[in-house]
Amino acid sequence: MRRVVVHEGPLIVGGGLAGLSAALEAVPVEGVSKGALMVTPAPLLDACSSAWAQGGMAAALGKGDSAELHARDTEAAGAGLVVADVATELTGHGRGTVDWLASLGAPFDREADGGFAVSLEAAHSVPRVARVGGDGAGRAILSAVVEAARAASHIEIWEDGRLRGLLQDAAGRVCGAVIERADGGLVDVHAHAVVLATGGIGGLFEVTTNPAALRGEGMALAYLAGAEILDPEFVQFHPTAIDAALDPAPLATEALRGEGARLVDRDGAFLIGPEPDADLAARDIVARAVHAARASGRGAFLDARAAVGEDFPHDFPAVFAACMGAGIDPRVQPIPVAAAVHYHMGGIAADADGRTAVAGLYAVGECAATGVHGANRLASNSLLEAAAFGRRAGRAAAREGMAAVGPLSPVIVGGDLPEDEMPALRAAMTRHCGVVRDGEGLAALCRWLDELAGRYPAALPVVAAMRVAQGALQRRESRGGHFRSDYPATDAVALHTRMTARVAVAA
Repeated sequence: MRRVVVHEGPLIVGGGLAGLSAALEAVPVEGVSKGALMVTPAPLLDACSSAWAQGGMAAALGKGDSAELHARDTEAAGAGLVVADVATELTGHGRGTVDWLASLGAPFDREADGGFAVSLEAAHSVPRVARVGGDGAGRAILSAVVEAARAASHIEIWEDGRLRGLLQDAAGRVCGAVIERADGGLVDVHAHAVVLATGGIGGLFEVTTNPAALRGEGMALAYLAGAEILDPEFVQFHPTAIDAALDPAPLATEALRGEGARLVDRDGAFLIGPEPDADLAARDIVARAVHAARASGRGAFLDARAAVGEDFPHDFPAVFAACMGAGIDPRVQPIPVAAAVHYHMGGIAADADGRTAVAGLYAVGECAATGVHGANRLASNSLLEAAAFGRRAGRAAAREGMAAVGPLSPVIVGGDLPEDEMPALRAAMTRHCGVVRDGEGLAALCRWLDELAGRYPAALPVVAAMRVAQGALQRRESRGGHFRSDYPATDAVALHTRMTARVAVAA
């Protein structure tokens, strides 16, 4: 029999920037909530993508920039599927979010006059990415937020809890979750609301810049609970993961190309073109160029010798350390790179407050699809979304009162795919649902996943992988991060993929 814990407030699952931001704002509400319970499977700062972000946080901070221009760039990158009102809502909170994080101690780089130092990244019209220590934004920002969360009296933290199921009442409202603790015991946590901040799906693919433990379990459980999954086929591949046979792959931040580093083949020929801004095209374009160069045997390299050179240790210490650890000295030799899964634009459909189609269930951060990223995320918008919308979700969830419910039951107590099966899953997803896809391969992938699900019906990674594969098979066009070699054109009308446990449709 599982142990039961009753928490008078929201349960937040995930300890990245989105989850922490939600917890900090989930302050007690008299007569409604006594604060937040945060559950993470590992100690804070470990195994979450937020801590690994290098580039920084996009926000309209500099002269000549505006929230409106930032929103337009976001929409342009999203290839027709960005929800304009949501993008405007996000970018309008850009400066306020950076100021909030700075007030918590996030040590953003500053100019001589005290203003935020900003850099240029791909598909941005102007420099607007606030950085920390050149390429250490994610960990530095998250460290400040973790310290604030640990000091907050209204937040209780379990750093040994893994999500295994969602608890629902007879009407389908989510009223808690099944959490597995480090001792192997299962705990039914009854809560006013559940906020999923469970991260992305990088661990479903062979080459990823994300923690390999992120396998889409939150999206899978939300789907099984009746939530809508939005545009799951849109996966962003970062074009410049360092090709050093490491899992996960270290990242060579896009800011290097913003400083003038160039993508070349092994003979020094430009991969995309000689124009100074050619390598700052949208990530899907650059990722396909890197993928094609590697597939043809030309190889792909990021040459930062002229742009950065001897300044590498100071300007980009994280990249420099990763390169040197792999036996590459980027000051004097080009960095071998590969396209790697970096960000999932699709996920659990949610509004700007994190609300999903299922009462009592919220989703924030990379596991959510708010419509702000569309078919292709604009660089460095993810940390902004995690903090800005995470804060809103925390406030909204704290106002959810405990529903009068009868017995609660989990939709499913999910589990892992056996570890000896994971390499085959990751290889199949990379081969058939990677940078370049086609109908034959996707159909074969869906059949294989269906057979795998028959053998392991409770395996949440398989449920998540099937959502991505089915969405990719259904979308018979190329758009943003989704490229079909058999349907290379982009349809005149952009339609979202909307998927529930009952039906998957385009609308």
